Amino acid sequence: MARIVMPLPDTDFDVTEVSVPWKIFSREGHDVIFATESGATPAADPKLLDGVIFGALGAEPEPKAFYRELENADAFVHPKTWDAVDPDRADALFLPGGHAPGMRQYLGSEALQKRVAKFFASKKPVAAICHGVLVAARAGALKDHVTTCLPAYMERSAYWLTAWKLGRYYRTYDTYVEAEVRAGCKKFERGPIHLFSRGTDASDADAFVVADGHYLSARWPGDAYAIAKRLLALLG
Repeated sequence: MARIVMPLPDTDFDVTEVSVPWKIFSREGHDVIFATESGATPAADPKLLDGVIFGALGAEPEPKAFYRELENADAFVHPKTWDAVDPDRADALFLPGGHAPGMRQYLGSEALQKRVAKFFASKKPVAAICHGVLVAARAGALKDHVTTCLPAYMERSAYWLTAWKLGRYYRTYDTYVEAEVRAGCKKFERGPIHLFSRGTDASDADAFVVADGHYLSARWPGDAYAIAKRLLALLG
């Protein structure tokens, strides 16, 4: 049984990128160690639960159902602090994403970045998805790694589609995630271009995951099932 640590902000993380890996890890008997900055109980981006615009563009039904289960899990209700992001106290690290304003607490924390850099240096398995890749890039951990992340065309399309109603909701920073990650990695892989096809628990045909040694990366919620299963494979 492995201990997989998953740091989170207090609010606004992506529903799918947290609930799906948690479900996959826990059903295989592994412990997910959630951690927030001060140990506060976290909460997902509410728009992804209720629907971003007119009830649409939110998380899919299955990840939302997983999240409702997760809200009652003791490890989630009573998380550790970011100090738990320590390779001496865990077997693997999973960095989820999210784009709403509350994510900046997690994405911009230098203290968390130092802990992530230590995890990379340990060579224990690390997986990052979507904006979560920014944490690794800002930690300076991707200079020798091949990676993907949220592609600029996805981020740009979501922003253009919703800006009339939600303003900069889909633009966490002025710089696109892809641009910042490209500047900090050895090689960037964008993956196939699509906006709607998602991987599922039953099929990874529409998912995209980049593997580079002990490091895995993925683009968006549609890759959440695949990257979680790939991390389990790394753990043996």
